Amino acid sequence: MRSFDTARTGSPPGFDRRRLLLAAGAGAAGLAVTGCARGDSTAAVPGAVSISTDNGSWDDGYRKAGDALKPLTGYRLRPLSNPEAISYKQVTQMTLQTSRACDLIKWGAGYELKSLARGGELSDLSRLWDRYEKKGWVRGSQRASMAYRGKVYGVPLYESHYVVFYNKRLFARLGLRPPATWDELKHCAAVLKRAGVVPFVATQFGNWPAYEWFQELISKIDPDFYRALMAGRARYTDDVPRQALDIWQDFMRKGWMTPPDYDQSNGAAGLKAGRIGMFLHGTWAAQGFTEVGMRPGKDYDAFLMPTVTKGAEKSVITESAVLAVPRSATRHEAGMASAGNWLAPSVQRVWTDFLGDGSANPVVRAGNPVVAEVKETVARERVTRLIRYGEASPPNLVQGNTQDIAAFMTQQSSPADTLRSMDERATDEWAAWKRDES
Repeated sequence: MRSFDTARTGSPPGFDRRRLLLAAGAGAAGLAVTGCARGDSTAAVPGAVSISTDNGSWDDGYRKAGDALKPLTGYRLRPLSNPEAISYKQVTQMTLQTSRACDLIKWGAGYELKSLARGGELSDLSRLWDRYEKKGWVRGSQRASMAYRGKVYGVPLYESHYVVFYNKRLFARLGLRPPATWDELKHCAAVLKRAGVVPFVATQFGNWPAYEWFQELISKIDPDFYRALMAGRARYTDDVPRQALDIWQDFMRKGWMTPPDYDQSNGAAGLKAGRIGMFLHGTWAAQGFTEVGMRPGKDYDAFLMPTVTKGAEKSVITESAVLAVPRSATRHEAGMASAGNWLAPSVQRVWTDFLGDGSANPVVRAGNPVVAEVKETVARERVTRLIRYGEASPPNLVQGNTQDIAAFMTQQSSPADTLRSMDERATDEWAAWKRDES
């Protein structure tokens, strides 16, 4: 959907809005020529609410959650999947402007949702949200990432925390324990390296994982700075990002990280085999450990990354996609009813058991004991939740900067050059976002 502007040299290319619009127009024309078969599938089916999603592997989970929804709404869920990310966004954005939109759509939170909401094609879910808050089924702090200009346009689909998974048996054999401080984390890495084990997974394979360590290091140095940077109130050339990239570069030079082209889908198997010791990832990754035969709490466990700066506020990066209701939904009332009951405990238990992850409803305990303990630790210790980098700033800024981080990981760009490029893009993209807002 986004094309590249190759005018900028010395860094990965930025994103050009004019070309983006031309590309989107060409995509729309192409879909019109083919009859937009994807839209035809949104026709109403008795007793079912259609949900547009970009992940076909979750279809069975949606159906199971739909079975739990039916006693509450009278409708099951009918997932309509398009696993190609660019195509999914194109088709979804176009069908929102027609009378053939799905009853529910899956979308990103934060600025991903704001970008869609400001087009005026989404339904206001503020009343649903208020009812959820009164029941204690959402946290008030979740609202900001689901809202635009004071109105709520999405309900959380799930809630994942970014943690460090580790091979529990390997740690025990090497006399290691989950680190509580930054020095202890580095000690674990050094011991693992001496034992012939790669301490950490770090990869730009698949593009978006490139920012996992970037967001983690900055937030563990100074979570307040992370918030300011994500909101455009701080600069990428400030001291905190430079410190983060210096730490990261030091880890890479010591051989503490996997090659940048490492396929993270092999992370669970690598952890099980003892080829890697620790894996920074979202708690949704726990399902992968189950699939390779690792038992939660026995073969693997997880801990929150310690703060780099002593005395810094404890924080955790949090991710949640959203369910939104198009204004032009084929069955709008049914879509609203489904969104308004999605966080019911009876539905969430079925859904989170399928995902092997956590629910956005704070009263629903995760079925996976490792994930459950993470969520309980975050709540008990009042750990500050920070929105994931991918949704925390305007989409064009995130995508371009992720390219820059990937170039840094492959040693095509120095820390200073990387941050300079990211900062220049941030200046441009925040100015563009504000222009579009006026």
